[in-house]
Amino acid sequence: MTIKDTPEEWEVRATATPFVGNKTSVRTDDVVMPDGSVARRDYQVHPGSVAVLALDDQDRVVVLRQYRHPVRHKLWEIPAGLLDVPGENPLHAAQRELYEEAHVKAEDWRVLTDVYTTPGGCSEAVRIFLARDLSEAEGERFEVEDEEADMELARIPVGDLVRGVLAGELHNNCLVVGVLSLVAARGGDGLDALRPAEAPWPARPFES
Repeated sequence: MTIKDTPEEWEVRATATPFVGNKTSVRTDDVVMPDGSVARRDYQVHPGSVAVLALDDQDRVVVLRQYRHPVRHKLWEIPAGLLDVPGENPLHAAQRELYEEAHVKAEDWRVLTDVYTTPGGCSEAVRIFLARDLSEAEGERFEVEDEEADMELARIPVGDLVRGVLAGELHNNCLVVGVLSLVAARGGDGLDALRPAEAPWPARPFES
């Protein structure tokens, strides 16, 4: 048996958008179930995101600590950001986020993994990149604001992050998935066997 997610779309009898926000919205769909009944499903419509697990030559990951109001926590995270422009190349967005949040550039980019963050209640799809061969970015640092103005930056050994994840001390989705995927890739075919940075992404099709 092949274990692989497959696209499928059930009939929607009615749809409404009761809330529209700055970047996301909430949609209500009346969906026809397999037995013919209709069930109402509310979910957040999200443009998608990219995240970057940036690994330096000392086996440390670039992380940042940022306040997240919905969960009332300061979370350690990897650089990430929204796909603000429809059809935007996710690699270009990831390179921008690494520059803006960490003032770092990378020469080697791979796709680490693709995930739906909360598929039961949100359409967000995230592509997590692995970035290696790091160096300080040129030019002035990006001017941050709001929560990012209070952001802390650090480089933490991979092993310390794995321990923090398994101890329940680190909770950010992209950090958890990215770090554990990194360890799994190393234990499998190796990091150089990961998909190329421009690999297709059916969840968020993009232009080269």
